[in-house]
Amino acid sequence: MSLNLISTELFVVVVVRSDNRFLLIQEVKRNSPWYFPGGRVEPDETFTAAAQRETLEEAGIPIILEGILRIQHLPHPREKSRLGVFFLARPEGNTQPKSQPDQESLGAKWFTLKELEELPLRSEFVKTIISEVLTQVEVYPLQLIMSQN
Repeated sequence: MSLNLISTELFVVVVVRSDNRFLLIQEVKRNSPWYFPGGRVEPDETFTAAAQRETLEEAGIPIILEGILRIQHLPHPREKSRLGVFFLARPEGNTQPKSQPDQESLGAKWFTLKELEELPLRSEFVKTIISEVLTQVEVYPLQLIMSQN
C-alpha cells in the first residue's frame, strides 16, 4: 500500500453576531461581493487565532469566539484539499467596523438577514448560515479543536 500525502489548506470563516445583525466584509476580489470575515490559517497559527486575526484585519472588530458551527472538508484529488472551521463569535466591545478600504477588504458593515436581499453576496450560503444561527442551530464547543496543553 502506497502512502499518498494530501496537501491541505486550512481556513477559517467567522460568523459574528450582535443581536439580530451579522458582520460582513466586502471582498476586494471577485467583483466585491459581501461575505463573512475569514481566510487562511498561517503556519504555526491555531484555528482560533486565525479567526480572531482575520476578523480584526478584514473588519476591524475584535471578537470573542463562542463556538464552532461546522467543520468543512473539501477534498480535491489534483490540487490542495481544503479544511475549514466555521466559528460563531460576538464583538468584543463597541468597536465600529472599518470603513476605509485596504488590501484585506473594502470595508465591513452589520446587516440583518432581510438586508442581505439587497447585497451582492459571494454565496447564498451566507443567508443559509445566518438563518441557521437565527433558528438556534447547534453550536459546538471550542474544545473540539483546541489542544489540552
